[in-house]
Amino acid sequence: MIIGISGNIGAGKSSLVAILHEELNYDVVYEIVDENPYLKDFYKDMKKWAFHSELYFLIKRFDFLKNVPDSNRVILQDRTIYEDVYIFTRNLYLMGYIDSRDWHTYMELFKTFCDHLPVPSGLIYIKASVQTLEKRIKKRGREFEIEKVDSEYLSQLEKLYDDWFNSWDLSPKLIIDGDKYDFIESVEDKNEVIKMIKKFINTITK
Repeated sequence: MIIGISGNIGAGKSSLVAILHEELNYDVVYEIVDENPYLKDFYKDMKKWAFHSELYFLIKRFDFLKNVPDSNRVILQDRTIYEDVYIFTRNLYLMGYIDSRDWHTYMELFKTFCDHLPVPSGLIYIKASVQTLEKRIKKRGREFEIEKVDSEYLSQLEKLYDDWFNSWDLSPKLIIDGDKYDFIESVEDKNEVIKMIKKFINTITK
């Protein structure tokens, strides 16, 4: 069963997935940011490379999901395909970096994929303020993010995240307060978040 770990850039998705893998022995699939051959070009020229970059992410997500084994084991997915579509790619379209023709093509492809995709059994959303996101982005030190991801961009994504998560009704969902719980630096907060997530997943598997 797939549990989606969702959240804005810098929310701590990959860190939380690593913690849950270590502490609870859940299987893991990480976000594929560093493998995207278009990403650095995208941050240099968003209008030219936005469609290519987002199409790459879409194909890779689908490739993962179609190969997920039918198992009772918990598989944590670091960012879902729905976030790629309804938040990141949609935001680029709204900003004018993806034109209407490419957006239509992208959505048609996604709709075709959807006929063959398993829906996550549960969704966990790490919701954090822009200030917290900026601190974490700076700390992890990806140069192209530090230079190009500003507060306005994060705020736009955050609104789309809230709209998408609030409307999600395909499976149970859980919000982790990323401002309140610093599960990366605080052992106490980490243990509390693990307890919350374990309880959430146990309710799904019953």
